[in-house]
Amino acid sequence: MKTCAISIIILFKLFAIIFTFYSLNLQANIKVTDGPYIDVEPKHMNVSWICDDQVSKENHPLATKEAPHSLNYCGLSAQVEQTTFKDDPIIFETKEKIAALSDLHGQYHLMKTLLKNNGILDRKDNWAFGKGHFVITGDIFDRGDQVTEILWLLHKIEQQALRAGGRVHLLLGNHEVMVLNGDLRYLHPKYVKTGEFLKVPFQKLVNKNTILGRWLRSKPVLLKINGYLFTHGGFHPSLAKHPLSLSDLNHIFKSYLVKGEPHQTRTGMARFLHKSNGLVWYRGYFKDNGATEKELELLLKHFDVDHVVVGHTSQRKIETRHNGKVIAIDSSIKKGKYGEILFIEDDNLYRGTLDGERMPLK
Repeated sequence: MKTCAISIIILFKLFAIIFTFYSLNLQANIKVTDGPYIDVEPKHMNVSWICDDQVSKENHPLATKEAPHSLNYCGLSAQVEQTTFKDDPIIFETKEKIAALSDLHGQYHLMKTLLKNNGILDRKDNWAFGKGHFVITGDIFDRGDQVTEILWLLHKIEQQALRAGGRVHLLLGNHEVMVLNGDLRYLHPKYVKTGEFLKVPFQKLVNKNTILGRWLRSKPVLLKINGYLFTHGGFHPSLAKHPLSLSDLNHIFKSYLVKGEPHQTRTGMARFLHKSNGLVWYRGYFKDNGATEKELELLLKHFDVDHVVVGHTSQRKIETRHNGKVIAIDSSIKKGKYGEILFIEDDNLYRGTLDGERMPLK
């Protein structure tokens, strides 16, 4: 038995060496085209791009809604209308359509196909969902190699949606929190090289003095629209025992989003919300020993909702759990082959497939 255990340990170490060698080799062969990354100074913006391993830097006046900037370089683009951001609201009542998906993980082209075929984007990558609400429950970062493109596209259509009377709601997932805090273990090798070219650890490219960093820090970790409560991982049943509102939970989580901004350590409820049973990590709706029906009922009653909508735990397609009370919208987009969008229309639920077909969610 002991010999067998030693053999398994040796195999794991050998696998780790092979994986590391493969990753380093892959990283060495990647030609990087990435950006823009924009640092905000008192009177101007410093814009950095990388095109086929060549760094380009530009200075631009500060962007405003009255004087927006359209930035284009090497096939990449960004629409910049502001350099500071207020925290997004988290509670809405609407009669408009709602769409939601999760866990894009750098799969830019698959995301665009899914959004175009389902009427969220038009053929020119502009907002086409009118006054509707479009929710992304986190995890733009890591795994895939077109994270920056997704961020700037969402940044653009967020502004377009507001002008049309609609809303784009980007929520924070565990991978946003990880990258903002310098946990880069799932970063695609392309972004490791991006940091090397720009001479900073990757998390510094989304720090609080950058446009993307400020924008991400303005995003909530939860959202309530009508009777639907959205978050990345889920709400642990024990939260029903605390006299905390959704606004309280969001505020506590956000106050300790990035260590050292302004707090050094997470304690009490802040620590709980950021750990394995917290809002971006919880998987208890999908485990046999997880949340019970009774616990879930108490949770829904406590927050005055009918459904919890979560990503984080991958499925083959959008599915429900606990008699429809939990809606799982991580449809494995991260694999780069398929994905779905949840549609909520007049309280009817549909799966929007990659081809744009609408199917009732049962």
